Amino acid sequence: MPRRRSYDQYCAAARALDVVGDRWTLLIVRELLAGPRRYTDLHADLPGVSTDMLAGRLKDMEGAALVTRRRLPPPVSAYVYELTPRGRELLPVLRALAEWGAPELEEPRPTDAVRAHWFAIPLIGALEGVVTGVVQVTVDEGDFHVRIGGDGPSSYGDGPPADPADVLLRTDSATCRALAGGAVTLVEAVRDGRIEVVGDGLPAGELRARLLPLSVN
Repeated sequence: MPRRRSYDQYCAAARALDVVGDRWTLLIVRELLAGPRRYTDLHADLPGVSTDMLAGRLKDMEGAALVTRRRLPPPVSAYVYELTPRGRELLPVLRALAEWGAPELEEPRPTDAVRAHWFAIPLIGALEGVVTGVVQVTVDEGDFHVRIGGDGPSSYGDGPPADPADVLLRTDSATCRALAGGAVTLVEAVRDGRIEVVGDGLPAGELRARLLPLSVN
């Protein structure tokens, strides 16, 4: 395949941008961090990308060893794209970008697409240090889940987790936006009723017990 264009600068940041600096690349990574996706699923959750552009970006990302393509076992007759370990290392990059960009999230514009799992990246920071385990978050736009702690780094997925979540939170996109921008803390959102902690089992019960007494005043 032809060599991709380079900044030709002996700088780590420039080398990184040689690989992921093209339009749509990091948003494709955002989608694949939520789990393996079929081409049609990727296209559906990346409104505005053309089929040619998406195909080209995926080809480039395969060439850069960020993405692999594999066939699902029978009876499913489909291919999925998934991130390589190198590709998954971009989560901290996206978390930093989301933190930097959070102040730009005002009220959604009429042309803005919204997907529930797009709130997962900024919420990871709000949940770390407060809860450990699998947290399912339900908003008006749908469900996503975040995995905090355990043997590996924090991660997230689209929809409910395969196994029952340890904690279920119900909230709305406005609260997610406020958490992402630092306008409200998790404790304050639970105290004010903007987030509902569902379930009395552990660790949901422990989480509620930890949050609510802290917020009384």
